[in-house]
Amino acid sequence: MRDALAALRGQPWRELLRPVPVDLLRLVAAVSVVVGTLWWGFIGFALFMLVLGGSMIPRTLRTPAPLDVAYCTTLLLGAWAAMLDWYVAVSWLDVVVHAAMTGLVGAIGYAALERVGLFGDGMTRAGVVVVGSALATTLALLWEMGEWFGHTVLDDRIQVGYEDTLGDLAAGLLGAVVAALLLAVSRPSPGGRR
Repeated sequence: MRDALAALRGQPWRELLRPVPVDLLRLVAAVSVVVGTLWWGFIGFALFMLVLGGSMIPRTLRTPAPLDVAYCTTLLLGAWAAMLDWYVAVSWLDVVVHAAMTGLVGAIGYAALERVGLFGDGMTRAGVVVVGSALATTLALLWEMGEWFGHTVLDDRIQVGYEDTLGDLAAGLLGAVVAALLLAVSRPSPGGRR
């Protein structure tokens, strides 16, 4: 824990405050909070605040731009698709977004754990696949529980159901494994080669 705090203290904060092109997506997320609140009230506010907060994580971790763009774009697409009922209009879209988002959340989550020094000197590629897949799948499960809670307690327009949940989890597991495999092969091998 001390190593993690020392790493955060040593971050060059000016570099974190310097604008980067993908910050435009974060600006879209901030505007979405306002629009979502005006259109859908508390549910829109809560969803888009999650998107805005989530979009800040790769910025803080200084993840590579392609991962940052893919993550933020998928977050925004997923949230707007839910609010505009695109998942109802396009039946396969929900499964695709769940697969992509679970994989991307797993990659960002793994980067966060790595950043705070949880893995020490590193991890084997097989370890990256196992930890990355397990992390992403666990987060997907928590998301589905959150959807159920939202439907049951907050607003019954939040779409849930047995088949929907199982389909989302299966797609999420597939996305988690694919992302973890890609993450593992992008790592240097123990001999130092990619």
